[in-house]
Amino acid sequence: MKFSRRRIEEPDINLIPFIDVLLVVLIFLMLSTTYSRFTELQINLPAADAEKLRERPGEVIVAVAADGRYSVNRKAVDGRSVELLAAELSAAASGRADTVVIISADAMAAHQAVVNVLDAARRAGLMRLTFAAQTAGGAAR
Repeated sequence: MKFSRRRIEEPDINLIPFIDVLLVVLIFLMLSTTYSRFTELQINLPAADAEKLRERPGEVIVAVAADGRYSVNRKAVDGRSVELLAAELSAAASGRADTVVIISADAMAAHQAVVNVLDAARRAGLMRLTFAAQTAGGAAR
Protein backbone atom coordinates (compact mmCIF):
# COMPACT_ATOMS: atom_id res chain seq x y z
CA MET A 1 0.00 0.00 0.00
CA LYS A 2 1.16 3.36 -0.89
CA PHE A 3 0.18 6.12 1.48
CA SER A 4 0.49 9.61 0.21
CA ARG A 5 1.82 12.22 2.55
CA ARG A 6 -0.37 15.12 3.13
CA ARG A 7 1.13 18.41 2.22
CA ILE A 8 1.03 20.96 4.98
CA GLU A 9 0.02 24.27 3.52
CA GLU A 10 1.69 27.37 4.85
CA PRO A 11 -0.84 29.91 6.10
CA ASP A 12 -0.92 33.14 4.10
CA ILE A 13 -0.98 36.39 5.95
CA ASN A 14 -3.03 38.91 4.06
CA LEU A 15 -1.80 42.40 4.92
CA ILE A 16 -4.26 44.41 2.85
CA PRO A 17 -7.07 44.52 5.47
CA PHE A 18 -4.50 45.42 8.11
CA ILE A 19 -3.23 48.33 5.99
CA ASP A 20 -6.82 49.49 5.34
CA VAL A 21 -7.56 49.60 9.06
CA LEU A 22 -4.32 51.49 9.76
CA LEU A 23 -5.15 54.09 7.10
CA VAL A 24 -8.62 54.62 8.57
CA VAL A 25 -7.13 55.07 12.04
CA LEU A 26 -4.53 57.48 10.66
CA ILE A 27 -7.19 59.58 8.91
CA PHE A 28 -9.30 59.63 12.07
CA LEU A 29 -6.36 60.83 14.16
CA MET A 30 -5.46 63.51 11.63
CA LEU A 31 -9.01 64.86 11.59
CA SER A 32 -9.52 64.78 15.34
CA THR A 33 -6.24 66.46 16.28
CA THR A 34 -6.59 70.01 17.57
CA TYR A 35 -4.18 72.62 16.40
CA SER A 36 -3.48 75.42 18.81
CA ARG A 37 -2.12 78.86 18.12
CA PHE A 38 1.23 79.81 19.48
CA THR A 39 1.92 83.40 20.38
CA GLU A 40 5.15 85.11 21.19
CA LEU A 41 4.28 85.31 24.87
CA GLN A 42 3.70 82.15 26.90
CA ILE A 43 0.29 82.58 28.53
CA ASN A 44 -2.17 80.32 30.33
CA LEU A 45 -5.72 81.20 29.32
CA PRO A 46 -8.54 81.11 31.86
CA ALA A 47 -11.25 78.47 31.32
CA ALA A 48 -14.77 79.14 29.99
CA ASP A 49 -17.57 77.09 28.47
CA ALA A 50 -18.88 78.96 25.43
CA GLU A 51 -19.50 78.15 21.82
CA LYS A 52 -16.84 78.97 19.23
CA LEU A 53 -17.22 81.93 16.92
CA ARG A 54 -18.00 80.58 13.44
CA GLU A 55 -16.90 83.46 11.22
CA ARG A 56 -13.95 85.72 11.92
CA PRO A 57 -13.82 89.12 10.27
CA GLY A 58 -10.71 91.26 10.61
CA GLU A 59 -9.20 90.51 13.98
CA VAL A 60 -6.36 91.80 16.10
CA ILE A 61 -5.01 89.46 18.76
CA VAL A 62 -3.60 91.14 21.86
CA ALA A 63 -1.68 88.85 24.21
CA VAL A 64 -1.12 89.90 27.81
CA ALA A 65 1.61 88.00 29.65
CA ALA A 66 1.53 87.30 33.38
CA ASP A 67 4.19 89.97 33.96
CA GLY A 68 2.21 92.66 32.08
CA ARG A 69 3.99 92.59 28.71
CA TYR A 70 1.86 93.06 25.59
CA SER A 71 1.96 91.56 22.12
CA VAL A 72 -0.22 92.72 19.20
CA ASN A 73 -0.61 90.15 16.40
CA ARG A 74 2.50 88.31 17.63
CA LYS A 75 4.58 91.49 17.60
CA ALA A 76 5.89 92.56 21.00
CA VAL A 77 4.99 96.05 22.16
CA ASP A 78 8.03 97.90 23.49
CA GLY A 79 6.41 99.67 26.43
CA ARG A 80 3.49 99.16 28.75
CA SER A 81 1.71 102.51 28.31
CA VAL A 82 -1.86 102.77 27.09
CA GLU A 83 -0.92 105.35 24.43
CA LEU A 84 1.70 103.06 22.89
CA LEU A 85 -0.69 100.12 22.93
CA ALA A 86 -3.45 102.26 21.32
CA ALA A 87 -1.05 103.25 18.52
CA GLU A 88 -0.16 99.58 17.92
CA LEU A 89 -3.84 98.63 17.85
CA SER A 90 -4.65 101.42 15.38
CA ALA A 91 -1.83 100.30 13.12
CA ALA A 92 -2.90 96.66 13.31
CA ALA A 93 -6.57 97.48 12.57
CA SER A 94 -5.60 99.47 9.44
CA GLY A 95 -8.59 101.79 9.81
CA ARG A 96 -11.23 99.05 9.63
CA ALA A 97 -14.14 99.76 11.93
CA ASP A 98 -15.34 96.14 12.04
CA THR A 99 -12.07 94.80 13.44
CA VAL A 100 -12.49 92.49 16.42
CA VAL A 101 -9.93 92.75 19.22
CA ILE A 102 -9.28 89.35 20.80
CA ILE A 103 -7.67 89.65 24.22
CA SER A 104 -5.62 86.60 25.18
CA ALA A 105 -4.65 87.37 28.75
CA ASP A 106 -2.72 85.00 30.96
CA ALA A 107 -4.80 83.71 33.88
CA MET A 108 -2.23 85.23 36.24
CA ALA A 109 -2.08 88.63 34.45
CA ALA A 110 -2.90 91.67 36.54
CA HIS A 111 -6.43 93.04 36.14
CA GLN A 112 -4.93 96.48 35.37
CA ALA A 113 -3.04 95.09 32.36
CA VAL A 114 -6.31 93.83 30.84
CA VAL A 115 -8.08 97.11 31.62
CA ASN A 116 -5.22 98.92 29.84
CA VAL A 117 -5.94 96.85 26.71
CA LEU A 118 -9.64 97.75 26.94
CA ASP A 119 -8.75 101.44 27.33
CA ALA A 120 -6.28 101.30 24.42
CA ALA A 121 -8.91 99.65 22.18
CA ARG A 122 -11.39 102.40 23.06
CA ARG A 123 -8.81 105.08 22.24
CA ALA A 124 -8.08 103.36 18.92
CA GLY A 125 -11.79 103.34 18.06
CA LEU A 126 -12.12 99.57 18.22
CA MET A 127 -15.40 98.75 19.92
CA ARG A 128 -15.71 95.04 19.14
CA LEU A 129 -13.88 93.13 21.87
CA THR A 130 -13.76 89.53 22.98
CA PHE A 131 -11.69 87.42 25.32
CA ALA A 132 -9.87 84.20 24.44
CA ALA A 133 -10.30 81.35 26.88
CA GLN A 134 -9.70 77.64 26.92
CA THR A 135 -12.14 74.91 27.75
CA ALA A 136 -11.74 72.85 30.87
CA GLY A 137 -9.98 70.23 28.70
CA GLY A 138 -7.27 72.71 27.69
CA ALA A 139 -8.04 73.59 24.05
CA ALA A 140 -7.95 77.29 23.20
CA ARG A 141 -11.14 78.95 21.97
